[in-house]
Amino acid sequence: MKVILQADVKGTGKKGQVFEVADGYARNFLFPKKLAIEATSGNIQDITHKKALEDRRKEKEKEAAVQLAAKLNTLQIEVKTKTGEGGRLFGSVTSKEIADALKKQHGVEVDKRKVELKEPIKALGNFEVHVKVYADVIATLKVHVLSV
Repeated sequence: MKVILQADVKGTGKKGQVFEVADGYARNFLFPKKLAIEATSGNIQDITHKKALEDRRKEKEKEAAVQLAAKLNTLQIEVKTKTGEGGRLFGSVTSKEIADALKKQHGVEVDKRKVELKEPIKALGNFEVHVKVYADVIATLKVHVLSV
């Protein structure tokens, strides 16, 4: 019997795939647990339509991410912090502070987990910080750390 999986099934396949399985396996396990539906022509068309909609949605999200990355590449933010002797910072500039400054200065909201710092910034000066906007889209943001 041909079935379309509604969820990932260990040992069988991934969601949305069409498989030929034993009739008993389909009737006694997959159908009662709502893990699969029968692969009729209408169900197959429905799945392909949903997949096309999902692909379009992902493409729009990626396009918006590329535009945001282009905007972030042109921006520079200033982060003001307390310093001690010799320009050493009290504490450090973290990804949260960078995300907050970006929102306050330019109105661009970015999740602090998307701001990639290899290590917190502990000195005054200019730094380049990578912001992961989307899966394959990374922007470079210029950060200028100043003394208060």
